[in-house]
Amino acid sequence: MIDNQKTVLFEQMPVPKAVMKLAVPTILSSLVMVIYNLADTYFVGMMNNPVQNAAVTLAAPVLLAFNAVNNLFGVGSSSMMSRALGRKDYDTVRQSSAFGFYCALICGFLLSFACTIFQQPLLTLLGADVNTAQATEEYLKWTVSFGAAPAILNVVMAYLVRSEGAALHASIGTMSGCLLNIILDPIFILPWGLNMGAAGAGLATFLSNCVACIYFFILLYVRRSNTFICILPKNFRMKKAIILGVCGVGIPAAIQNLFNVTGMTILNNFTSSYGADAVAAMGITQKINMVPMQIALGFSQGIMPLVSYCYASGNRKRMKEAVLFTVKTLLPFLFVVSLCYYIGAGSLTRAFMNNEAIIAYGTRFLRGFCLALPFLCMDFLAVGVFQAVGMGKAALTFAVLRKIILEIPALYALNYLFPLYGLAYAQFTAEFVLGITAVWMLARIFRKMREGEAAAG
Repeated sequence: MIDNQKTVLFEQMPVPKAVMKLAVPTILSSLVMVIYNLADTYFVGMMNNPVQNAAVTLAAPVLLAFNAVNNLFGVGSSSMMSRALGRKDYDTVRQSSAFGFYCALICGFLLSFACTIFQQPLLTLLGADVNTAQATEEYLKWTVSFGAAPAILNVVMAYLVRSEGAALHASIGTMSGCLLNIILDPIFILPWGLNMGAAGAGLATFLSNCVACIYFFILLYVRRSNTFICILPKNFRMKKAIILGVCGVGIPAAIQNLFNVTGMTILNNFTSSYGADAVAAMGITQKINMVPMQIALGFSQGIMPLVSYCYASGNRKRMKEAVLFTVKTLLPFLFVVSLCYYIGAGSLTRAFMNNEAIIAYGTRFLRGFCLALPFLCMDFLAVGVFQAVGMGKAALTFAVLRKIILEIPALYALNYLFPLYGLAYAQFTAEFVLGITAVWMLARIFRKMREGEAAAG
């Protein structure tokens, strides 16, 4: 039942066109969470209250933790679905989609419950103090206590839709919520509206995620006769092959994200000891730097369905072309962005909050963060290839290297050697090593594929 348009995309369309058709909408989807947070940061920043801005920054690790569930059931299910499509195994596609959907829903409710029950210890863990605790609590109420399930389902359903090559529909769904968030933010946050501050930003995010979920439910209903994605309860089965297939890729991706949460929490705790101005500046510059990072991530995730399909169907030449085209497109772009960020760090920080202390902090932070961008491109691309072909252990190895072996120790060492400002260079330290390792790993994969083809010939 898979239509000819999807077959053409995966098998016949010129590689550059196929990559861009998948990658561009995926990049937009990847940018959604950053745009949500940028909008929150921008409009909260208009109140010129560092405490309110710090609340959004301190809550960020919890929202980032949602991505662990997104990666477990979104990346895991979509990788398995695309490989099953390449084998024409459509029953597995249906069962994988239902498994990913219902497991994500259950985890969303469990996260809401756990974060609500253990709210006070959580605030302490995040680095909130007597000045920032109340604002952080109010922001978390809407984004986590009420909003975990729709925030997670929004992203997971986008992964499921994208696995069949419908990247545009995935992007429309996630972007619809993003646009609504931008509209609602000033109304809920600013004094001329409801004057809710950080709590208003959280409420806007919650409502926007609900709207995005509604879009995907309507899409799946309308396309029910032309898709293998099925979230009917009858397709939700705890079959060993489904569980192992999804978790084999999804668990390493989820662990990778939990390491990111750990790193961000440590970073925020170090920064919070220098006051609300430093925390606000760190949050602003992290989110500015997340824009090109999410573009790199969107490219690596966008080509995953194509890489998975070509790998499973035996078209390794097309798979290699897709990866090389992505490198040639993305790497020069990130070099240019890194240069622009380094030069314009102060102006970019000022755009979010016109506070001289925060601008001074932010300028030095962003100049440290942006140096990692070109190396991060190769890291993300390698992990995307690992996930696409089912090499979950390799993806997990990179996650351990990135955070546990390299970045987190670098945070401690650099903060000791260069108090506060050294924190911004920990990511560069890690990504420099990982970028080189990624090039070596991808070359090794392609060499093995070439040797296998030669042996078969």
